Amino acid sequence: MLELREIAHARSGDKGNIANIGVIAKEPEYYPIIEEHVTAARVKDHFGDLCEGEVERYPMQNIHAFNFVLHEALGGGGVGSLYLDNQGKTYSGAILRMELDVSIDTDD
Repeated sequence: MLELREIAHARSGDKGNIANIGVIAKEPEYYPIIEEHVTAARVKDHFGDLCEGEVERYPMQNIHAFNFVLHEALGGGGVGSLYLDNQGKTYSGAILRMELDVSIDTDD
């Protein structure tokens, strides 16, 4: 068992009520692990009630990354939200806490 943070970096932001999360493999060999274990359904489940809409996943194989788009994830977004993080900046940290049922040897 490992946390996603052990094999990936992440960045996140927003556009209205949509959170956008980029997950980038730390090493190319970690990309297939992320591809298999970090699905749109798994991300939706990981964020629970914070994401009321659908989650889309877009692969970016050339840079060993994925872009996740979480719809209806910011309580209205910007000034319309009562969420502490109404712009999705901390969502990258949250996704990196996702536990993966994988055992690998990392140097980090």
